Amino acid sequence: MQDTGIEAQPNRLESSVEQFVGAGHRYYAREFEKIQSAVGFPRSWNTMAAVAGPFWGASRGLWGYFWTFLVLEVLALVQIGRGWWGELGADKLARLEKLSAKIDEFLAKHESAKLAGEPDAASFLKRAENLEKVAVRVAEEAALAAQGAVTILLVGFALLIGLRLIQGFYANVRYEKHYLSWRADPSGTASGLGWTRAGLGGLLWLAIVPLTLYRFTVGRIDPELEPYLTGFPVDKKQFYAPVSNWMDAGFDWLSVEGAGVFDSVVAAITTVLNGLETVFVDTPWPVVMTVIVVVAWRLAGPRVAVFTGAALAYLAMFGLWETSMVTVSLLGAAAFLCILLGIPLGVWFGKNRKAYNAALPVLDFMQTMPAFVYLIPIIAFFGTGKPPGVLATLVFGMPPVIRLTALGIRGVPESTKEAAVAFGCTRWTLLRDIEIPLAMPSIMTGVNQTILMCLSMVVIASLIGAKGLGQDVLIALQYAAKGQGMLAGLAILFCAMVIDRIVQGHYRRSSLGHRTGR
Repeated sequence: MQDTGIEAQPNRLESSVEQFVGAGHRYYAREFEKIQSAVGFPRSWNTMAAVAGPFWGASRGLWGYFWTFLVLEVLALVQIGRGWWGELGADKLARLEKLSAKIDEFLAKHESAKLAGEPDAASFLKRAENLEKVAVRVAEEAALAAQGAVTILLVGFALLIGLRLIQGFYANVRYEKHYLSWRADPSGTASGLGWTRAGLGGLLWLAIVPLTLYRFTVGRIDPELEPYLTGFPVDKKQFYAPVSNWMDAGFDWLSVEGAGVFDSVVAAITTVLNGLETVFVDTPWPVVMTVIVVVAWRLAGPRVAVFTGAALAYLAMFGLWETSMVTVSLLGAAAFLCILLGIPLGVWFGKNRKAYNAALPVLDFMQTMPAFVYLIPIIAFFGTGKPPGVLATLVFGMPPVIRLTALGIRGVPESTKEAAVAFGCTRWTLLRDIEIPLAMPSIMTGVNQTILMCLSMVVIASLIGAKGLGQDVLIALQYAAKGQGMLAGLAILFCAMVIDRIVQGHYRRSSLGHRTGR
């Protein structure tokens, strides 16, 4: 009875592995048991995987295994092909041939000029001698490249053999993990030996390896085949030009038809900017500095106030006060609009999953599209100057606060909301007193990221006339003025850090006061 109990577990494992593997199940049952009982990396060898390489993984449904080792083996095969028939140094030999022809040409001109008694005959001889020196160097480089073929060939063979050994030792370990996945989800995990999968792996190999080897090993490519190997054989003017012309016409039409809307947006942003510049630029600097330091002290504490004073002193001492205040106005307007629009949208998206899914591609577009690209429609619709710079910054800086606000709202525990509703909270009270306070850490992280994103757009926005410190950095780039660029960059950094420290410090102090009951 005791022996039967001992053998029951191996028998169940072998029966399960037989259903999963099919042919050769006894070997895999033994290896899986060894892997499961091993401490550290198990010593398990699969000869078939070492011989068949990636095709073994394809036949077993291990497509990640197949693609990983296929790519690595292609690299090894490319090295073998380059060393065997890659004609290393062919470009050097072709150059040497051209140099030799040029040398012969100069020597012939020298002889002709010498017979004719021309005074510049010696110049042709001098050119030929200089080219001979170059030809000797090129011939040496071609010889070295040809000698390196053997080394490249050996490296390729060593890499291929090493990859096959790795597959031999790793195959069973990977297949055992695949077996455990099959145990958890039999219907969704491939099992057994599939000749169809092996055939598909062979077709993929034929589609990838021969062309890759031909491209990297043959010295001269047939001009008729080159477009198919180096790029898609379609002329740029075939589709690119008509579509770009159609888009140009669409932008022109929209800019004319929507001129009233665009002008209204520019006027609204101009009003906000004028108000901020009146406060920060036109007001005497001692007044502005004093007010900012006092606000920092009251909202964020003495440490932030000291840092704020030091940062503002840096701006004043280096003569960057006025341009810095223009930048603060741009940054403040952009960040204010991002937060004003982004937090309500984030709350809506956090409570409405369908709306968030619909807006997700737009947010991805806003964050991933290069800034220089969406400056083009900004200029087309809104012109140049500070308001278009604010709008460009708005597009780039708004997604973080929207995403993190939505994340914070969705992260509020359902049990907390259910308890609040049970005690009579309305939807507005629930949002104001429960959801937003609990989501506030995530929202403030979004505010921080938005401020940093707006900071990164200051220099780019100066390209369309936004001025401020970004213009100083742009001028420094144009004239390679390294010191000027670093000083202006530090000023931009300090402006953003002051704003962020005041906002984050105020949040931390207010949250600490709520927790301590003050």
